Amino acid sequence: MSAATTLTLKLENLSCASCVGRAERALTAVDGVESAPVNLANETARVAFSGPATASKLTDALDRAGYPARRETVVLEVGSMTCASCVGRVERVLTGTPGVLEARVNLASERAFVTYLAGAISPDELAAKVSKAGFPTHPRADATSKGPGDKEAEAQALKRKALLAAALTAPVFILEMGGHVFPAFHHWVARSIGLGTSHWIQLILTSLVMIGPGRVFFSKGVPALLHGAPEMNALVALGTSAAYFYSVVSVLAPGILPTGTANVYFEAAAVIIVLILIGRWMEARAKGRTGEAIRALVALAPNDALVDVDGQTLTRPVAQVVTGEVVVIRPGERVPLDGEVIEGESLIDESMITGEPVPVPKTKGDCVTGGTVNGTGALKARVTAVGPDTLLSQIVRMVEDAQGARLPIQALVDRITAVFVPIVMGIAALTVVVWLLIGPDPALGLALVAGVSVLIIACPCAMGLATPTSIMVGTGRAAQLGALFRRGDALQTLQSAEIVAFDKTGTLTQGRPEMTAFEAADGFKDEEVLAMVAGAEAQSEHPLAQAILRGAEDRGVTPAKVRNVQTVTGFGLHAEIDETQILVGSQQFMAREDVPLTDLVDRADPMRAKGHTVFFVALGGQLAALIGVADPIKPDTAPALAALRAMGKQLAMITGDDPATAAAIGHQLGIDHVNAGVLPDGKVAAVEALHNKFGKVAFVGDGINDAPALARADVGLAIGTGTDVAIEAADVVLSSGALSGVVNAFEISRRTMTNIRQNLFWAFGYNVLLIPVAAGVLYPVWGILLSPMLGAGAMAASSVLVLTNALRLRFVRPILEDAT
Repeated sequence: MSAATTLTLKLENLSCASCVGRAERALTAVDGVESAPVNLANETARVAFSGPATASKLTDALDRAGYPARRETVVLEVGSMTCASCVGRVERVLTGTPGVLEARVNLASERAFVTYLAGAISPDELAAKVSKAGFPTHPRADATSKGPGDKEAEAQALKRKALLAAALTAPVFILEMGGHVFPAFHHWVARSIGLGTSHWIQLILTSLVMIGPGRVFFSKGVPALLHGAPEMNALVALGTSAAYFYSVVSVLAPGILPTGTANVYFEAAAVIIVLILIGRWMEARAKGRTGEAIRALVALAPNDALVDVDGQTLTRPVAQVVTGEVVVIRPGERVPLDGEVIEGESLIDESMITGEPVPVPKTKGDCVTGGTVNGTGALKARVTAVGPDTLLSQIVRMVEDAQGARLPIQALVDRITAVFVPIVMGIAALTVVVWLLIGPDPALGLALVAGVSVLIIACPCAMGLATPTSIMVGTGRAAQLGALFRRGDALQTLQSAEIVAFDKTGTLTQGRPEMTAFEAADGFKDEEVLAMVAGAEAQSEHPLAQAILRGAEDRGVTPAKVRNVQTVTGFGLHAEIDETQILVGSQQFMAREDVPLTDLVDRADPMRAKGHTVFFVALGGQLAALIGVADPIKPDTAPALAALRAMGKQLAMITGDDPATAAAIGHQLGIDHVNAGVLPDGKVAAVEALHNKFGKVAFVGDGINDAPALARADVGLAIGTGTDVAIEAADVVLSSGALSGVVNAFEISRRTMTNIRQNLFWAFGYNVLLIPVAAGVLYPVWGILLSPMLGAGAMAASSVLVLTNALRLRFVRPILEDAT
């Protein structure tokens, strides 16, 4: 029986002794729990358990009982990871720690995203456990990404090691390989310094390489071997040690080796270390560029702000500014923090956050976002958010969370790399045995070369980098184009969506109705009738009334003074002016009030066909005018839908609007499937119906009533100008209100997944093809045996190639620019 584990859990919703009893019963009902006393005062449960109970089973039981254990998430900065095997080892250390519910490790960003039970363990304890396993780790202290200086310093350190190793290796390589290339050089060495002296020089210089720049492979690889978790460093340590110690025996005690096999391979051991260090140097440089998009976002926030204090302008660090203070934003400066304009007018360039190239006008009452660039006007703004609450900080966290995600495609990589290194070691051992049994003379030397080549060439670095580097660069580029992936797996799901469904109001349309037409009947003057209607509508808060008022204002018409305004719900309104009765409402309202219908009614049909809502005006019992009101389609809606159709996507509209209006809008925009007149739960049913009929559904919406559909869709995309509820329910947030962001999100998703598949094809294909070559399958036919040095070069090149391919995503161009 396994020893009991004790966890202290912080519980929520505890309010009385009954709650304590229910929580205790829920915990003790889990098979394997020995005791679970719950303390109401400090709201904790101390649970002693053993198998088959697990932390996940305990939290599930508490969730069902209504007293969930508090979860927290920490980001750990993990050092010294070099390959997919390292990632697996770190994840095993974390997930094997009591209290940890989930751990995702990203090789490209060198971070671990850990969800754990509050009270069961601390971030410092988690970091200590990973550090003890050989990967120096510390919790991330703030919300910003690693600065470029971190990666630059690492690259410079690797560069110094590589150059030192190269300087020590160059004489070894020349002394040994020079003689193979130029036989005359071999004879000159033999005559001048002697082969024995040459071998001693090689031994000394290679020893310096091994214990100097190459020490890192042994300090990490040997402990990994001893722990039964071999990884890349272990393969390099085994390969170079085999070549080195065989050569040492050949120099110091050649008599113990079979006749003719006392050869030296110092150059192989030294050059392998040089090439892999150069590869790691190039990797560090490339990794430093994978997070450039996020660092660029972080760099948008200025360090200082001009604060207005009692009429005096003081310069203060942004970190010391608090909400409610007033900041001064001079022309051309960046906005220091989120705020509300209280004075001044200007244009703000928000393209760095929204992707929209056109500056946005700002005046009193408008919101400004920290990091955006002020135009030629001066502004004063009252600060509304600071620190992690600013929009810029939220965007950075959102993108970093997506970058740390594990895509479904990663599961394949994980399964393979979990067994890859042990299999490679087995293949290398088998290779040596086969060469010793059936290989030609000198069999021992050839067996050593083949075995070392297999170990070196098979390092799974490229496999570990293939997916996370593409995710990092792709999500960063998406953020620059105005599409923020809140969930990383949406990056994979979005490109496979078969149909894109849209809400209408505020998504396809502006979300604010406008008066599109006003036509007076014969015998009536437009301005006089419109003034009366505006006067009546001025006393209503209805959006359609406000649209008519704005229309009158645009036409320079002043509302007339009317009295006795009465609303008839669902139909229209009554009013009076100078003893004349005014009626404004639908055609049914006119018929109900016995107003004779004239040919003016016929003019309404073309408007209705375009999706406009039509009202009529009657003065003194006569039909006097008709009014057309519509919610204008956004300028970029038609181009965005056309681009999605060109991608092969089906289009749908799900709206609570009138079916006739929705049908007209759908026909105008070329939408394939229109579902109108639905309530929020009806939108969920409509999404499910589309999913059952077509496959994966992406839903685009902006309102509170869209939140259920956004959550139900395979991928939910929320318009960034929409409600917080909608944004929280979405997988992707479009930071501007433009639908061009939908198209660009699809393009980034498609390009990123293509990039990942290219990386995986290369990473897996490289190993599948070259491991047999390294083992010597070509030797019997063509006499080709891959040199360990070439294997090391190919292995280093494979990782650099994967990183370089991922970096191409930085240059993805938007399919559509914002048309607003």
